[in-house]
Amino acid sequence: MSSSTSPAVPKHLNFITGNKNKLAEVQAILEGVIELRNQNVDLVEVQGTVEEVTIDKCRRAAEAINGPVLVEDTCLCFKAMNDLPGPYIKWFMLALGPLQMHKLLEGFEDKSAQAVCTFGYSAGPGHEPILFQGRTDGKLVQSRGPTVFGWDSCFEYEGQTYAEMDKTEKNKISHRGKALDKLKKWLASQVET
Repeated sequence: MSSSTSPAVPKHLNFITGNKNKLAEVQAILEGVIELRNQNVDLVEVQGTVEEVTIDKCRRAAEAINGPVLVEDTCLCFKAMNDLPGPYIKWFMLALGPLQMHKLLEGFEDKSAQAVCTFGYSAGPGHEPILFQGRTDGKLVQSRGPTVFGWDSCFEYEGQTYAEMDKTEKNKISHRGKALDKLKKWLASQVET
């Protein structure tokens, strides 16, 4: 999706999020790579695949701030539900919260889930967004650990929920960490020496 006509990557990026936990996690992973500046812009989210949602969000954000942006969309996909709720997990979390989330798969034998994170970068209005996606396989479980960050307490990876993990360890294996690793490699390839 990258094009050779992209302008040089700026020294700082406007990360469009109102979620302070997400901001802290992304800053920790990108530390020393690029300076993130946070802007909370209320964006309309279209319905569609995670890629369609992220591309649209990225375009709208670039237009809203008239500059380079980084946006993120996170999904939680349940195999038993043909990858739903997917990009609509935010609404399920608002309705159920992490303590009730496991009940979604109560009637299913298969509790497997995939955490998906897609970052979109745009150099500004009129520039085609570039996507960076990471995926982590796990399963939906009854909430364990702190419930301060989304569905971390009910997504289990190799015996521990994200909420039970040390943040540094989580960032190495998480869907967000994997997506940001791809972004870091791309940023490094764009830096003019």
